[in-house]
Amino acid sequence: MKSKKTSTKRGRPREFDAEKTLDRALKVFWRKGYEGTALADLTKAMGINRPSLYAAFGNKASLFRKVLDRYIQGPGCYLREALGEPTARAVAEKVLHGAIDLLTDPKNPHGCLAVQGALAWGKGSDSVRRALVPRRDAGVTALPPRFDPGRADGDIPGDAAPADLARYIATIMHGMSVQAASGATRADLQKVAEIALLAWPS
Repeated sequence: MKSKKTSTKRGRPREFDAEKTLDRALKVFWRKGYEGTALADLTKAMGINRPSLYAAFGNKASLFRKVLDRYIQGPGCYLREALGEPTARAVAEKVLHGAIDLLTDPKNPHGCLAVQGALAWGKGSDSVRRALVPRRDAGVTALPPRFDPGRADGDIPGDAAPADLARYIATIMHGMSVQAASGATRADLQKVAEIALLAWPS
C-alpha cells in the first residue's frame, strides 16, 4: 500500500508592499483621527480589500496601533533625537522646533497623529485610547531624566522640577498641534515657541 504524501498548502503571497500600505493607512488616520476613519477609507487608500487588510494587519484597532508605532519611529522621531542636545534648554528648543517642522511639512496632514487621533472617542474604543496614551507620552516621559542632570550642572535652577518642565513642553507641543490643524502657519508656531522659551528657567 502506497503511503500518502502530505502536502502543506501554501497561502498566496501578498501582492502589496506592507510598509508602503501601512504608510498610506498612517496618512488616513493622521488626517481623520481614529474615530473619523472608516474601513472603507482605509481599504481605498491602501489599495487592498478587507480580507487582505485583516490578514496583514488585523482589525482597525490593531492597524491603528501599528500605525502609531510607525509614526513614533518615523515622523515623530524628532523627540528621541532631541535628547542628544548638550543642554536642557537646547533639548526643549529642539523638541519645539522639531514639532514645528513636522506640523508644517506640506507633505503631511495638518496636526499630530498622536494628538489628532485622540481628540474623539466612541463607545468601544477604550482599548485603543489606552494604547495611544503611553505611545503619545513616551517621548515626553523621556524628558525629565534628561532635564534632571541640568540642575546639578547649573543648566537649570536647582528648584526647577524636571517633570513640570516636561509637562510644560508637552502642553506647548500639543497646543501647537491643535493650532496647526486649525490652519496656523509655520511663522505662527515659531512665535509660539519663542514666547514659550522665554518662560524657560535660567
